[in-house]
Amino acid sequence: MRVVNKVVACVDQSHFADYVADYAAWSAQRMNSPLEFLHIIDRHTEISTSNDHSGAIGVDAQETLLAELSSKDESRSKAAREQGRIFLNRLRERAMEAGVEFPDMRQRHGTLEETLVEQEKGVRLFVLGRRGESAEMTQRDLGRNVERVARALHKPLLTVTEGFKEPRRVMIAFDGSIVTQRGVKMVAESQLFRGLPIHLLMSGKDSKEASKQLQWAKITLETAGFEAHAALIPGDAERVIAKSVQEQNIDMLIMGAYAHSPLRSLLFGSKTADLLRSATIPTMLLR
Repeated sequence: MRVVNKVVACVDQSHFADYVADYAAWSAQRMNSPLEFLHIIDRHTEISTSNDHSGAIGVDAQETLLAELSSKDESRSKAAREQGRIFLNRLRERAMEAGVEFPDMRQRHGTLEETLVEQEKGVRLFVLGRRGESAEMTQRDLGRNVERVARALHKPLLTVTEGFKEPRRVMIAFDGSIVTQRGVKMVAESQLFRGLPIHLLMSGKDSKEASKQLQWAKITLETAGFEAHAALIPGDAERVIAKSVQEQNIDMLIMGAYAHSPLRSLLFGSKTADLLRSATIPTMLLR
C-alpha cells in the first residue's frame, strides 16, 4: 500500500483556522504534497434541554424520553456536520486561491489527539494553531491542545500564530540532542525550506563538544546546498532565542519539544511552553 505523505491542517471554527490554512497551503506547495483539512467534532457534545427530567418515571415514559434525547442528539450532530462542511469548504477555497490543487477535507467524530495518532502514518507534516476555538474568549496564550498533541505524535508539528507571513529566514534551536540532530537532517533532506537561509543557534555554556556538534550541523546543511549560519550564545535558552529571533528577523523556528515527562512539566514547568510563549512566530516542534 502506497504511503501518502500529506500535509494535514488541523482546524477548528475559530479565526485562527485561516492562518493554519495559509501555512498548510504554503507547506504543501513547497513539499509538493497533498493537503487535507481536518475538522474534529467532539463526540461528547453536552446534551442540554429545558425540560425537567428529574424524579421517577415509568418504563413507557423512560423509553419515550430516551427516544426524544436520541432524536435531539442526532439533530444536533447533523447540524454540527453541516456547519463544519460549510466551514471546511471556505478553507478549501482559500487554499485553492493560494495555489493548492485539489485540497481534501475531512470531518471526524472524536478527540483531536486520538484522531491525529490514528492518521499519523500517512502524514508528512501536521499544522495546528497555537491557539484555537477554546482560546477565543480567554486570555490563554497557549492552546490546551498543543502539548497533548505534540507529545502524542512522532511527525513534525507546525504550530502557527496569528497572521501569515511567508517564511524567508528560518532558525533551528539546536542543542546537540538526538531530536535536534534529526531536525537538521530533516531540513537538509526536505524541500520545505529549500533556498532559505538557515540559522543554527545554540545557547548555554561554550565547550569543545558543543562547538563540534554545531559545526556538524552547519556542515550537514551546507553539504545539502543550504546557506547556513551558526552561533553559540551563552545564556538562558528562552531569552537567547527570543532575542535572536527578533534581532535576525526570523520568520520560523524549529526546535525539539517536551523532552521531559508531563509530571515533571507540571511540577517544574515546561521549557517548550516557555519558548512557545516567548517566540511569537510559527514554530515547528520535533519529538
